Amino acid sequence: MEKKFQYTKIGIPRAISYYNNYPFYYGFFNSLGIEVVLSDKTTTKTINEGTKYVVSDTCLPIKVYVGHVVNLLDKGCDAIFIPSLQSTDYKINNCSKIRGLPEIIRNVIDREFTMIEPTLDKTENIGLYDFCTQTANACGIDDKKQIKTAIENGFEIYNNFFKMTQSGVSYNEALENSINGKFITRSVDIVKPLSVVIMGHGYNLFDERISLNLIKKLEKMDVKVYTSINVSRESSLNAIENLGEIQYWANELELTGTAAHFLLNKKVDGIIALSAFGCGPDSLMVDEIAYHCKERNMPLIHLTIDEHTGEAGFITRIEAFVDMLMRKKRSLISKKSKPAAKPAEIVTLNKEKILTSAVK
Repeated sequence: MEKKFQYTKIGIPRAISYYNNYPFYYGFFNSLGIEVVLSDKTTTKTINEGTKYVVSDTCLPIKVYVGHVVNLLDKGCDAIFIPSLQSTDYKINNCSKIRGLPEIIRNVIDREFTMIEPTLDKTENIGLYDFCTQTANACGIDDKKQIKTAIENGFEIYNNFFKMTQSGVSYNEALENSINGKFITRSVDIVKPLSVVIMGHGYNLFDERISLNLIKKLEKMDVKVYTSINVSRESSLNAIENLGEIQYWANELELTGTAAHFLLNKKVDGIIALSAFGCGPDSLMVDEIAYHCKERNMPLIHLTIDEHTGEAGFITRIEAFVDMLMRKKRSLISKKSKPAAKPAEIVTLNKEKILTSAVK
């Protein structure tokens, strides 16, 4: 019987699901004895490369993803992991482009390579175990016990990553520590004059080139930043429900759920919505949160990004928003510290009653 070919190395584009799931992917492939090769971090060149292959009205995250696939091919990777993430729960769907990533890549990149393209579709009862089994089988591994162990190892690394981010460890620090088998926590929350929550997809927010280092820019302005990695799935779902809304999109917990959690708990001074230009699902979710922010007098700014976004104008808008939040906070503090007016007094002078204020 001919021995089935097994891949010992697999490429993973540093885009889309990488930003939410890489700790799991790393633990899973590592347990199977497969070396993971990541594409380089996003640069302007990455974006330009991806743009060459797709039509002009394709959204920025997909252009970036295509650029990362090209980068892996240029590195010599002949097997690339490109999953089709259809739905993350029953009728909780991803956008059509994320669902169809394998087909997009197959039709725009005319180069020889093997695509590892498992499907996750809980609406069709194709769960994580099936997803991982498809992946392992495509890599030439059929041992069910080995696959089960790999899934457990993937979850162990992912759970450590999640626990670290929940304690306040930054995304990059938690990611690095989790894949290196280390665990740290932040026991003391950093207090800053202002705090904001950013509602945005991980692939937009934590890609420093796409987000133009938004988090670092805010921290340099002495602003405490919260994101979806600081909120549990249960808290996001509860917040959506408490707003009187329902979850429809797979990534809605990152946007609606995260913003709603901080909005309802009144834990931040403002909300920043970060989305790619032309993203239909994002526009719906941002409009939804904007409506509830208006009801509760919570400041919100919507920042849209594409390959043409200039850093100067981006910074100006952020600075203006932060300045507005600071002036609003100072005004509220001033009102709270001002002594309350004493009740008016009635005095009698020459048998005429005169209303006077007791406050001098």
